Amino acid sequence: MNQPNLMAELLAVARQAAAAGAAVLAERNGEALDVSNKGDAGDWVTAFDVAAENAVREAITAARPQDTITGEEHGTTRPDDPSGYRWSIDPLDGTTNFIRNIVYYATSVAVADSDGAWLAGVVNAPALGRVYYAARGQGAWLEEGGRLTRLQGPVAGRTGQILATGFSYDPAVRIEQAALLGELMDGFADVRRLGSAALDLCLVADGTHDAFGERGLNEHDYSAGALIAEEAGCWVRRPRLDSPLDGGPTDADRLAAWTCAGTLELAGKFPL
Repeated sequence: MNQPNLMAELLAVARQAAAAGAAVLAERNGEALDVSNKGDAGDWVTAFDVAAENAVREAITAARPQDTITGEEHGTTRPDDPSGYRWSIDPLDGTTNFIRNIVYYATSVAVADSDGAWLAGVVNAPALGRVYYAARGQGAWLEEGGRLTRLQGPVAGRTGQILATGFSYDPAVRIEQAALLGELMDGFADVRRLGSAALDLCLVADGTHDAFGERGLNEHDYSAGALIAEEAGCWVRRPRLDSPLDGGPTDADRLAAWTCAGTLELAGKFPL
């Protein structure tokens, strides 16, 4: 299969899989959340997380049964004869928002090749009615209210720039993040903390945020959103972490690493 056809196929599968997960989230019922805690205060999982991941996995496996899948809730599954392509899925990014009925949550689906290059990604936010998507070399797009818009990132140098960020569940890391916040905000007019890294990255891509930087993200948090921001023309830094296929990353490595996006002029704002 030639490259354009492959990209089109991967993006189509990503869109279908993300839509399947988002359809589960769209059925949100406050009486059927079945909330439990993963171990860190504030790190919640619901029945909808699990059901959405099952729906995403089923859609991917039906279309591409030889691909490997890494998901937040079920870990990594590899077929007997893997294709070399691997999907990274977050069925419900923004679980706390979902529990509290705050609209910033989404299903995130992305696929990488055997070299780890991200090829296609989709972030489907059902409560917002938005679907963000991108394929490598083909730009980033937003579908909303029947309109299709090509994303071009934030306006460089505008007045009143906004920084988006987030905070760790780990109390010690959170103390360090809070101590750094004043320095990090130098040059920005304000800060936003929406509770979904995938959507924060997409909001940089669509120009709502001027920049996003967060320490300690998992791969499934940024895999789709970072590609969407990149294809919108943004400067993007992904963490250099060991692949889940190699048993990584360690918690220490993950908690030390930053994921960032914004205009190129803001690249120097974030710690290395």
